[in-house]
Amino acid sequence: QVRVVESGGGSVQSGGSVRLSCVIYGYSYTNFYMAWFRQAPGKEREGVAATDMRGSTTYADSVQGRFIVSQDNAKNTLYLQMNSLTLEDSAMYYCAASPNNGRWGSSSRSYLNEASHMYWGQGTQVTVSS
Repeated sequence: QVRVVESGGGSVQSGGSVRLSCVIYGYSYTNFYMAWFRQAPGKEREGVAATDMRGSTTYADSVQGRFIVSQDNAKNTLYLQMNSLTLEDSAMYYCAASPNNGRWGSSSRSYLNEASHMYWGQGTQVTVSS
C-alpha cells in the first residue's frame, strides 16, 4: 500500500523561506510522478509543481523562479523549497503521486491537475505573515 507523508510546514514571515518534505512509503518513489499542490481557504486546490522524478519538473506560473523541487533518492524524499514567500502563498500544501505511465513527455503540465494523481498526503500548513 502506498502512503504519502508530508512535513515541514509552519509559520514564516513574508519574504522568508520554507522547505517541505514528502516521503512515499511502500514503493520506491522513482516509480511515480509526484507533485505538490496547495489549497487556501475558499479556493480550489492548485498544482504548484510536478516532477517525473528523473530530472524533469514543471512549475505553476505563480511560483516559477521562487519554488524549487528537489529529491534525495537515498531517502526516498521529495522536497519543495519555497523562497520569497508572500501572503498569497499561505495554504495547506499537499504532496501527491501517480504511477509512472510513460506519458510525462507528452503531457507534463497535466500533472499539475489534481485529477492526475491517485495518492495523497494529509497536508502540511504553511502560513505567511507580514
